Amino acid sequence: MRGFVFFCSLAMFFNACQTNFEPQALPILGNRDVGPSGDTIYHQIRDFSFIDQDSQVVNNATFAGKAYVADFFFIACPTICPKTSKQMLRIHDHFKTEPNLLLLAHSVAPKYDTVAALNRYARNLGVGSSKWHFVTGEQAKIYDIAGDYFSIAQEDPTAPGGFDHSGRLILVDKNRHVRSFCDGTDPEDVDRFMRDIEKLLNEK
Repeated sequence: MRGFVFFCSLAMFFNACQTNFEPQALPILGNRDVGPSGDTIYHQIRDFSFIDQDSQVVNNATFAGKAYVADFFFIACPTICPKTSKQMLRIHDHFKTEPNLLLLAHSVAPKYDTVAALNRYARNLGVGSSKWHFVTGEQAKIYDIAGDYFSIAQEDPTAPGGFDHSGRLILVDKNRHVRSFCDGTDPEDVDRFMRDIEKLLNEK
């Protein structure tokens, strides 16, 4: 919890800097260490392997050389997921022809969100796996990797639908570094986030 509070404070500071000074490059978010040779080691998304709506293996190689936007959801979610999916669809449509940006949605309810169910969900949205991967897999691995994205994913019988998860959308660069995030239920924050995506895509 202390690390999460630190990250939120750090992110709020950087977002304030972006608003006031509009830096040329987005910050790399999260904790960092100093390596043996004195170089900075930044937080990275770990290796992963999941299965998407077309039964394809989705892993780090899927995103090699590309940035991506990640989130955590489940199909039967009665609260925030319809809102975040609507905003993810906005991002999808805005960057549909951008080859260097993909989308990745992790199901936090893999027992119910099967490959077939995810396929129907994606088809109902009118999107394909060439741009937007909806993935399922081992529940423990999905829950563990949520922490890498500074997000939350866990079963909670007291939460609506039985799962507790964040409505955050997270921007990851081609080096697996988290560069920005937003509240996926807030269209204005998503507008700012899309400007961050543009900024990242324009980095040299």
